Amino acid sequence: MIQKVLLLHPGEMGASIGSALVSNKHEVVWASQNRSKDTKNRATGNKFVDKLSLKKAVTYCDHVITICPPTVAIEVALSVKEMGFKGIYIDANAIAPSTASKIQEIVGPRFVDGGIIGPPAWEKGSTRLYLSGKCSEEVVSWFKDSLVDARSMKNSASALKMSYAAYTKGSSALILSIRALAKKYGIEESLMEEWEISQPGLKERSESTATGTASKAWRFEGEMLEIAKTFLDAELPEGFHRASSEIYKRMADFKDSEEKVIVENVIKKILN
Repeated sequence: MIQKVLLLHPGEMGASIGSALVSNKHEVVWASQNRSKDTKNRATGNKFVDKLSLKKAVTYCDHVITICPPTVAIEVALSVKEMGFKGIYIDANAIAPSTASKIQEIVGPRFVDGGIIGPPAWEKGSTRLYLSGKCSEEVVSWFKDSLVDARSMKNSASALKMSYAAYTKGSSALILSIRALAKKYGIEESLMEEWEISQPGLKERSESTATGTASKAWRFEGEMLEIAKTFLDAELPEGFHRASSEIYKRMADFKDSEEKVIVENVIKKILN
């Protein structure tokens, strides 16, 4: 059965998720009002149907999937609910389980908790969409045989996403902050030499980490705060990921950078 799914919003990840739905003959809808030129180009290129305003899109669609910065996840849910939406609401944002619970209270029993692990889904086997909730199996069926590996799970998909990103993005913030620390004390060259002896490959990893995370750091700032909340809710120390959020905040100016970012420039931003 063809589904009409409202995608909020077609960012780099969202566009790939929507494209997977289109490949299975589902109709993916979006609202272009107040969206950027890049977003409009992604939506048009992936054959998403533009309903212009959020109100028209919500009224038209059967279901909603949100992939947006975690800091606005609750706000988006409130906006959709206020328009009388009653379909399946999939929140695939990087949010704490407690944040997911708040959104479920807003949108009702047809809430599906989602967590995406991997890059934008343009290659088979690269990206998993974990889903939990009583409607999760139905949502999984929408992605059958597509480039998105959708999987239903019994427990919190958000908890899985937070646990996974706690290491991947948390360790990225750690290694960059260590490079900045060494730079501040004037021992960066000596540290690189020691890494080559005792931690081979770590210097190269720090360089690729700087290049790979800089343009997305503005989004990771909020994600680290959600991870910190997850640790605190589990009665575990939250400080490390709050500090990671601060590291990414200092890197936020690299958003939309068209030039290749090098580790030296990232270190300067972290130290300023």
